[in-house]
Amino acid sequence: MKSPIIYTKPETISSAFADAVYDEIVKRGDPDKTVLLNYPTVYIHYWNKDLSDPDSKYDIYIGESNDVIERTKQHYYDSSNPKNWQYDLSRSGATPNLVIIGHDHFNKSLTLDIENRMIQYALGMSTVENVRNGRGNPQNSYYPDVELDELFSKIWRQLRRYDKRFFLTEAEIKDSAIFKASPFHKLTDEQIKAQNLITDTVRNALSRFSAMGAVAAQNHQLVFVEGEAGTGKTVLTNSTFYKLIDEGYKCQLLVNHEEQVSVYKEIARKLQLPDYEKIVSRPTTFINNQSITEPIDVAFIDEAHLLWTQGKQTYRGNNQLDDIMARAKVTVIMFDEYQILTTEEYWEPAQIINKRVLSQSQGNYLTLTNQLRMHAGNEIMDWIDAITKRFTVDKLVSNPSGYDLQIFDSPDDLDKAIRKKANEPDKKLSRIVASYDWDYSDRNTPHTGKPYWGVNIGDSFFKPWNRELLKSTLANMKKRSEKQSLRKLAWAEQPQTIDEIGSTFTIQGFDLVYAGVIIGPSVKYRNGKIEFHPECSKNDKAIRNRTLSDGTKRKFAEYLLSHELRVLLTRGVKGMYIYACDDELRNALKDSLI
Repeated sequence: MKSPIIYTKPETISSAFADAVYDEIVKRGDPDKTVLLNYPTVYIHYWNKDLSDPDSKYDIYIGESNDVIERTKQHYYDSSNPKNWQYDLSRSGATPNLVIIGHDHFNKSLTLDIENRMIQYALGMSTVENVRNGRGNPQNSYYPDVELDELFSKIWRQLRRYDKRFFLTEAEIKDSAIFKASPFHKLTDEQIKAQNLITDTVRNALSRFSAMGAVAAQNHQLVFVEGEAGTGKTVLTNSTFYKLIDEGYKCQLLVNHEEQVSVYKEIARKLQLPDYEKIVSRPTTFINNQSITEPIDVAFIDEAHLLWTQGKQTYRGNNQLDDIMARAKVTVIMFDEYQILTTEEYWEPAQIINKRVLSQSQGNYLTLTNQLRMHAGNEIMDWIDAITKRFTVDKLVSNPSGYDLQIFDSPDDLDKAIRKKANEPDKKLSRIVASYDWDYSDRNTPHTGKPYWGVNIGDSFFKPWNRELLKSTLANMKKRSEKQSLRKLAWAEQPQTIDEIGSTFTIQGFDLVYAGVIIGPSVKYRNGKIEFHPECSKNDKAIRNRTLSDGTKRKFAEYLLSHELRVLLTRGVKGMYIYACDDELRNALKDSLI
């Protein structure tokens, strides 16, 4: 495949500049002249908002056009409108850069796909403050869609040669939590089917609400999407959320996970969504601030299995999902029973069945089955299923996917292996996680004689728990902007976390390139079966009693601890390294791979 043709020039905001660009391209002769002026092109405007600060971030606008010179002039004409990005640019004092990208294979569909991926990349770039156009338009099948990946990588490498500071490496971008959760990912056929169901349900439901008035309150709709870890629930949620916002619906995105709330808010902020702080929130915040008498159009709940199903100090209701449904005309939930981790999140069987039946009766129930996170075949997934669902350690007869699965004899060796992976350019997002079998407190100082709460195995191995090193890392930073940038990153993206160990509370909903998993003493192997020992767990939220709807109290520790293990074993995209504290379990795991 030929290399793309890329034209770059520092720009001034005037139609005379566009004419100068035209003259320069014409002088370059063919093939540049024909490809850039007569074919569809993708173009970029980007500018540094604070020239006095070399570390300041950029704004970016990405578009595509059949006539890039005329389109550039239109952008300059729009600079007089205070509502447009061109107005801000013309008054910022910054020197913007114009980039025009062409190729003789470009057609409308291919340029739309490249534009969409450019927006997706820009959203995940730490050098970008704002993405000034938030409308992607991913295409379905077309000729020559098979060339997209190769051609885009060629384009990106050339852009990096032009400006390495701004255009980060593809590996750096793809490692970011924002990129992984981006609403601009191209959806699979399964996800498209789900999105169509959701959007049709919203349009039909709101039409009924408009016609029926107050009577419509009896017709609140529930869309129930089930899918296990890695089946694309988050991407589906974000893509559909932004699609409906773009269509003018009043939507809110809710999740009961602090790390994910931060990621989703940063996406909304970068896209300059109005009231981005409000439209992304924790469920309790939404419940406390949204009136039942004036329900919003759509509430999206990612990781709905994290919703509380009993009251607690910060939530005085009985069931967060019921309270949310009362405040939204349509509620869309993404649910995975195997990721329920605490007693306050425990759904009684009848509660799950009732919500499934309700959504099925409305024609709004579906499942996602395609594994999109782990680059592992069915053999690896069956091996994980056996451990976390059937509680057996089955033989892994073959591994045709090449997924890197290893069992280690010591935590030190595991740590060395993960550090080595994290030093490779495309594997920086490799970290260690562990079951919650060692003490931790965010209020008290350690009683162990160590400076931090952490995972202590034997006489020599100790690593702090997640977030223990953040305070000292921030203290060593001089610039406020650096501190703010660090705080916005998800746990695994922060550089100091290579010296920490993550838990389900920081890693759930996210993925790692390589996951080092320490299985603590709460998981043992006896008489050919995996056993869960709550007395060895420090996760009080999993091992305490739960009061059921009939008033009885029961423990669900083994059920919840098995879910904790499954979350940890489904984080690694390209590989997983395991150390088990229990000798019999470690030997069984090793034997299963022989």
